[in-house]
Amino acid sequence: MEYFVVVIYGLSLLLIFLFSLGQLHLTWHYLKARKKNKSVVKPLQVYPKVTVQLPVYNERYVIQRLIDAVCQFQYPKDKFEVQILDDSTDETVEIITGKVLEWKQEGVDIKHIQREDRKGFKAGALQYGLGISEGEFIAIFDADFLPQSDFLMKTLPVFENTTGVVQTRWGHLNKDYSMLTRLQAFGLDAHFSIEQTGRNHAGSFINFNGTGGVWRKNCIYDAGGWSADTLTEDLDLSYRAQMKGWKFKYLEDYVAPAELPVIMPAIKSQQYRWNKGAAETARKNLWKVFSSPIKGMGKIHAFFHLFNSSVFVCLLLASILSIPMLFIKEAHPGFDFIFDLGSIFLIGFLSIAFFYWVASKQSHPRGTGKYYLTTFPVFLTVSMGLSLHNGIAVLEGLLGIKSPFIRTPKFNIKNKADTWKGNIYVKPKIDFVTIMEGLLSLYFMFGIASGIYLHDLGLMIFHVMLSLGFASVFYYSIKPLKHG
Repeated sequence: MEYFVVVIYGLSLLLIFLFSLGQLHLTWHYLKARKKNKSVVKPLQVYPKVTVQLPVYNERYVIQRLIDAVCQFQYPKDKFEVQILDDSTDETVEIITGKVLEWKQEGVDIKHIQREDRKGFKAGALQYGLGISEGEFIAIFDADFLPQSDFLMKTLPVFENTTGVVQTRWGHLNKDYSMLTRLQAFGLDAHFSIEQTGRNHAGSFINFNGTGGVWRKNCIYDAGGWSADTLTEDLDLSYRAQMKGWKFKYLEDYVAPAELPVIMPAIKSQQYRWNKGAAETARKNLWKVFSSPIKGMGKIHAFFHLFNSSVFVCLLLASILSIPMLFIKEAHPGFDFIFDLGSIFLIGFLSIAFFYWVASKQSHPRGTGKYYLTTFPVFLTVSMGLSLHNGIAVLEGLLGIKSPFIRTPKFNIKNKADTWKGNIYVKPKIDFVTIMEGLLSLYFMFGIASGIYLHDLGLMIFHVMLSLGFASVFYYSIKPLKHG
């Protein structure tokens, strides 16, 4: 059993280290990409027909602002249509009906489309709308987005003959609402700067992020259309399209603003879908990528991209086993070499720290140091606290355990004065995972005490961060119960 613990612990640390090197490599590509002179994109000379798809399900709080935003696009009214793909079962239906009538009177080609059932959830709605769409290009926005009026004028000129998708960077309407929104923005900014730009510069596969982007309709059909067999239909279709030879372009300097979830249960719902869906997509497409003619480095990037969320499994295993390792080291000094590898894994930590530092410089060019030093440690701590929840999602995805598509509740919250209390879509509860997160916080307190007792303080900071991380996630998970 001791050898088993040592092997699993060592392998987990090794995989975390390799993941961190992958992030460092993307950072290098990102910095190279930023140095390049950007090509000048000519304005549109011809206006192709565009279909704007809005897949929604019970979005009473945000649907009006979304419809108003897309209906005010700076684009010839006879050259774009709006499809509201409405699977709602509540008063959202009536709200949409009213807004559709309002904008039809303004001359906008807007359609309220309802299916008989929610088969396939978002993927099913998009595929249904695609079949009756008139546009050559398909722009997609989730309900929590508030696109700028020049969105089509900025994205369509970027398309070339082989371009299948143009993806824009997500902005954050309520970044400064709370600590939770700031931490989410911190993590997302790194993805939408370094990861997307770095992969694009390296010629590797990137992903359409489900919203805030434009597809060429022929690309969707050529790749086999939207599929509901994973929870991340966007990542799945992205890989199938790029394996068909379509090129994706990412616009870091153009922002599509969106609202961030403001309570931990909503964050967990979103994280669960993203992490499990990524694992399902890896299970479905990785072998196809490896057997495709893309270059070796592209396959390596694809591996780390598709298995990105699996780092939570490695982190969870390494964390839980780190306490038994303290006692194994005490009883068997011969296992000291595992701990002596700490200098190597310090390189991994520094790689991740540099990755987020570069992203912080891009998102906060003024006051980068203060922003980074006050946000990165907290972000890392809370990310550790989410490792159980996200790790379970990844394992379910890799094992092929299916679950329904669960939407993330929206709040229409921008300012600190806004409140989510009374939101009918929020139904807080304590589940088994939340209870385990509370117990893991106590477990790592035991790890702190064990290190002191054994006079081995090498993992002290690690265990403190883990205890605080799980305690924070537990606290913010049960906090909404007071208002539920």
